[in-house]
Amino acid sequence: MANYIKRRLPAAAGSIAAELRMAEAEVRFYREVAPEIGVRVPECYRAELDDEGSLLELEDLSTWRQGADPGAAATLLRSMHDRWVDRAHVRWPWLRPIGAGDELVARLYDDTWPKLAARSDLSAPVREFGARLVGKVLQVEARVLEAGPLTLVHGDASAPNLRTAPDGEIALLDWEDVSAAPGVIDLTWHLVSSVPPAQWAEALAAYGPSDGLRTALPSSMVQGYLSMADWPEGSEEAAAFNERLAAGVAML
Repeated sequence: MANYIKRRLPAAAGSIAAELRMAEAEVRFYREVAPEIGVRVPECYRAELDDEGSLLELEDLSTWRQGADPGAAATLLRSMHDRWVDRAHVRWPWLRPIGAGDELVARLYDDTWPKLAARSDLSAPVREFGARLVGKVLQVEARVLEAGPLTLVHGDASAPNLRTAPDGEIALLDWEDVSAAPGVIDLTWHLVSSVPPAQWAEALAAYGPSDGLRTALPSSMVQGYLSMADWPEGSEEAAAFNERLAAGVAML
């Protein structure tokens, strides 16, 4: 089977990808972090970065099932977080810190909200909470630092970035958002992006103690609103985001 080739051209100046140096972060992840991370990730055969962009040659896991059982995914995230708590940012000081890109995200949210608020597929609680976030995203993001000790986080632990092998092994893909942050931010985004509310309790129980959950959750909900805005009004995907955002509102 051919390997998976991932090429990225240089990000446009001023974009979130450029601001966060996402391509560089992923290349450095596969060069430096992957060999000792302690969880399953694709094998990397080439990891290059130059003025023409980035190139990764990775193990092809396309035959594995996309996504993972919520409890199993939460257990995997917890094992990674526990392994690197208070260590990741010391071992790899280049890891993206909390706060990187927050001004761009805040501006994007405020610019996106009027169009999102006009949609008919936002339930009333989701619309009301979303309106309260306007002008306050920077404060929401700043509070993530209070959610727990720093550890290694994936940054986008959504179903499309998880693969499950026939024997149940789970791999984490796409490490462009790898960061040093409280681990619970991976859990809250996994819930908001991918887990039906009926299974949130299962994921939370599998993850274990998560005292900073409600501190980190609004940040993940900001991303949830922005992700919902990418889907057509009335689509199944948008409806699922609304349902998960509503669960988040109820939890807060």
